[in-house]
Amino acid sequence: QVQLEESGGETVQPGDSLRLSCTASGLTFSRYSMGWFRQSPGEERRFVANIRWNGGNTYYADSVKGRFAISRDNAKNTLYLQMNSLKPEDTAVYYCAAQTDGRSVYLSDAYPYWGQGTRVTVSS
Repeated sequence: QVQLEESGGETVQPGDSLRLSCTASGLTFSRYSMGWFRQSPGEERRFVANIRWNGGNTYYADSVKGRFAISRDNAKNTLYLQMNSLKPEDTAVYYCAAQTDGRSVYLSDAYPYWGQGTRVTVSS
């Protein structure tokens, strides 16, 4: 049974940094492309970032490019999202997701496995 568990979400102030983690089990983590998505109240789930199985390629939404960094540690079965210069509009529930390589990294429907999410609130 595949399980993805996010952690690290909390309430922070604008300009702060935060690192999210996602620990995977029940799958061969190193064979999966991993993504982060986020969902704000009343909005659809949106792509944030993706990293290929070997970490060789990364992809970002324009809204986070230059501020967020996705990384992975295949030895620890863990995915990370380093978020810097946080803004109020980054407030959302953040989800990690897993997919096999070769699928669109931007579409939530292309990810069969999802975590339960971790809440990030950016507020002064």
